[in-house]
Amino acid sequence: MADAIPHRPSPPPLDDACALFLDVDGTLIEFSVDPSAVRVTAQVREAIGAISDRLRGAVALVSGRPLAQLDALFAPLRLPAAGLHGHQFRGDAAAAAAIPDDTSAFLHELHRAAAHLAAAHPGVLVEDKGVSIALHWRGAPHAAGAVSGFASERIAGLPGYRLQPGDHVVEFVPEGSDKGRALERMMARPPFAGRVPVFIGDDLTDEYGFGAANRAGGWSVLVGPRVHSAATHALPDTRAVHAWLAANALRREATER
Repeated sequence: MADAIPHRPSPPPLDDACALFLDVDGTLIEFSVDPSAVRVTAQVREAIGAISDRLRGAVALVSGRPLAQLDALFAPLRLPAAGLHGHQFRGDAAAAAAIPDDTSAFLHELHRAAAHLAAAHPGVLVEDKGVSIALHWRGAPHAAGAVSGFASERIAGLPGYRLQPGDHVVEFVPEGSDKGRALERMMARPPFAGRVPVFIGDDLTDEYGFGAANRAGGWSVLVGPRVHSAATHALPDTRAVHAWLAANALRREATER
């Protein structure tokens, strides 16, 4: 019987014409029951900083986290970034996807109902991101059906929003926000314009980024063992991502000698 798992080669080294787009959770850091408890190692920050220098600033974070969390995680490194799946862009409020004016009332009621759900299923975490809400069940795997059912029922009452499933999480996000659109917006302006996009991510949310990078003539890297993906390359886990980043940082140092 033929192997049904597609073969994706390891990513090649970056060249100086590339633009690098990095997901965070599940790519640069391991998932955690509490997303606020994770840390980025100094070695990873330094490698990303070195690559950013070589690519003349064309390295960006594209994450479901808000920009404030990204800045805290990567400080003192401050990179171009798209937060909340592309709803937030550093220094560019006009690029955010539009949401209905009356959304605050819907989100308030959604948060109240989600808190009741979490109280009934200990281990479920409700993450309030301002314009979006994420429901995590990594700490309560038995609650997957209840959380997914709740999300499917509630999305009908939240105009201008869609559900974004992920690894033990489902998120209510503005319809116009996804990581592919985020990549396309960044690629339209310096320092990314005219470069070859490379997107690295692990989750279903990153498929939008993979597709956008591929369509633009670049390549994409899936982190982890997931089978069905548009990614053209793969790395087995976050440690392999760290090693690949470190090798590319060393490549910069070698070219400077």
